[in-house]
Amino acid sequence: MGKLGTWISNGAYQFEILSRENNPLEIKYSQISTRFDPEYGVLWTEMNPEGIPCCTRELLDDLDHHQKTLERCGGKIQIGDQSHTIRYAVASSLTPGVFNLGGDLGLFSSLIKSQDSQALLKYSTKCLDVIFSRTSHYNFPLITISLVQGDALGGGLEAALASDVIIAERGAKMGFPEMLFNLIPGHGAFSMAARKIGVANAEKMILSGKIYSAEELHELGLVDVLVEDGAGVEGVRDYVAKRARCSNGYMALQKARHRFNPVTYQEMMDITNIWVDAALQLKEKDLKVMDRFLRSQQKNFGKNAKAQPCGEATQRSVVAWRNPEMVLAL
Repeated sequence: MGKLGTWISNGAYQFEILSRENNPLEIKYSQISTRFDPEYGVLWTEMNPEGIPCCTRELLDDLDHHQKTLERCGGKIQIGDQSHTIRYAVASSLTPGVFNLGGDLGLFSSLIKSQDSQALLKYSTKCLDVIFSRTSHYNFPLITISLVQGDALGGGLEAALASDVIIAERGAKMGFPEMLFNLIPGHGAFSMAARKIGVANAEKMILSGKIYSAEELHELGLVDVLVEDGAGVEGVRDYVAKRARCSNGYMALQKARHRFNPVTYQEMMDITNIWVDAALQLKEKDLKVMDRFLRSQQKNFGKNAKAQPCGEATQRSVVAWRNPEMVLAL
């Protein structure tokens, strides 16, 4: 790794001042927010996309830039003249009731209708790059956590699965509903879910299109820690505090797990190509379901829509996913 910053001395100690482009806290984004808890070395990355809380190109660009900054910083955070080690990286959302609703359906529909395979692959590759960077721990030792306080659907659940640990509030809903418009999730869902809950359970989740409760997925083993609604942030703090004394052992176990059954970029890219090919084969009736669900999202999360607490707006979207006849009535 090249030189990160400048080493200076205050007479008693030497410390490194990270350059601005290598210090994750110094960069401001429009779609995400960052903060750092120095007590336990926890870096928080909070998604806050404008409009529909899905994987827009703008959100992906911010996440990609942020994660590349993490890779350059070498696991260090600069606060004033103090350098801190990043031990945990938490991904969460600032949208009430939503972690992330997955792929940009408006973009999907447009690119599929125009049969623009190159643009669809470009978008899919950006999704994959963001997810794989997190599964790779940004090339330094740390434990990654997804805090799911609301609904994580499709690509949103893929994003949550990219972390070592999923901590979910009891009211959160999660699932892969893509089968409702005759498709599968294509950016790591099968690779990551199969490694965590087994191939049979991963296939069942994807093929059923079912939206699961956090409690159901905790019993299945997909969710690692289940906390009460509103207790997610405290749940993360409790998780890292309880592991502080044995942090070296927990870190070694995570390394061993990833070494035993690693997810490779090539595997995920191959599946992404399968997804792109399948997406371009969707029929008009499939795209109608996609478009009508998109209108439901726009109604709930458009610029003029009022934010609704406790995931009320999201729940209507989830009901629409599970009941295609309701989508058709929109």
